[in-house]
Amino acid sequence: MKIEKWTLGLAAVGLVTLSPALLAQNAAPQLVPVQTALTATTISGYVDTSAVWNPGTGNANPAPYAFNAGKQDGFNLDAADIKIAKALDESQWSAGYTFELSYGPDAQLIDAGAYPIRQAFVTLRTPVGNGLDWQIGRWDNLLGYESSDSYKNPNFTRSYGYSFEPTEHTGLLASYKFNDSISAQAGVANTVTTTPNSVNDRVTSGTANPIESKKAFVSLLTLTAPDSWGSFKGSSLYAGWDYGQGATTHDKSEIYVGTTINTPVKDLTFGASWDSIFHNDVNGVDESYFQAIAGYASYKLTDKLTLNGRFEYADGMGLAAAANADNGIPVVPAGEGSIDVPSTLNKVMALTGTLQYDLWANVISRLEVRWDHAADGRDAFGGMGTYAASAPDKKNEIMVAANVIYKF
Repeated sequence: MKIEKWTLGLAAVGLVTLSPALLAQNAAPQLVPVQTALTATTISGYVDTSAVWNPGTGNANPAPYAFNAGKQDGFNLDAADIKIAKALDESQWSAGYTFELSYGPDAQLIDAGAYPIRQAFVTLRTPVGNGLDWQIGRWDNLLGYESSDSYKNPNFTRSYGYSFEPTEHTGLLASYKFNDSISAQAGVANTVTTTPNSVNDRVTSGTANPIESKKAFVSLLTLTAPDSWGSFKGSSLYAGWDYGQGATTHDKSEIYVGTTINTPVKDLTFGASWDSIFHNDVNGVDESYFQAIAGYASYKLTDKLTLNGRFEYADGMGLAAAANADNGIPVVPAGEGSIDVPSTLNKVMALTGTLQYDLWANVISRLEVRWDHAADGRDAFGGMGTYAASAPDKKNEIMVAANVIYKF
């Protein structure tokens, strides 16, 4: 028997009396917890913003590191990122996934400018030894000292090494942890070079003799110092090699070695990286090369204040092509004769200092000063006029930036 709400109200204040059985029939339904596929799913992400000032005039040819072009003398929304993921649990046949969307100018360059899907892969564990984990889909590049996520790096701006590395691969990746000190990853991907996230990002169109089944090999070995190393425990050495299809006319190979070193001085750490990239034509002849060396230092002055520094040197054919910067391209201004401008920037060095202060919860706030120098002695930066349409007139570029990131 259904009892009207008015009657139930009178019973509540004692004006009428109802039997317990009748009250039980009209009690609110109880919610029963239900286990679903969303159990253990996490949502995380960040909003990355910056303000950049380049002293002096002329920004037509910015320093050619990733994400630099177009940010000069202005406020910037760099990237907005959201990740939905379920990590593997401890079971032998565990399964999970990662789905990450990234938007903004930086995000477009990360994914070759095609789609907002930065990562999307299924993770599977098989009971082989200590557990062999698999990723199939699109996943972040293995090699490199720095991440596509700015907040994970010691500096706001990216290094030249990061600027030339691929950012994502589409393929199958295996990961295995031998013990607490040794782990390895190896996989097969469609290409070494990051390409748009299309139905199939193999590079076949435009090749004289395309190999439809050609793929790329990627790998990374990680060694971690054990607790018995005292103050150096937790220090890591990384070594990786990628080789395979890189573009329509050639193969590409990359060798990477990096390290992070803890020291006896509390809160003082050092790091270093070396990237070497070669492009080989169909006959195995080197078409171009690139290498970058970088050193890092980080010192935590207080619980909230950290000072980070980076020195780097890079050289290679076509260095100026990084990050869409056309430094050194010969230009003939209207009404003038030809000008003698070198066709490309081949050597560059840079110093970066970053002061990070964590004042607000979940917020990273940084102040950074960076100096880039054309080490081959030519004018490579600056230039008045439309971006990439004016001859450079500086050997040095100075940048001051404020970076604020909220991560959740």
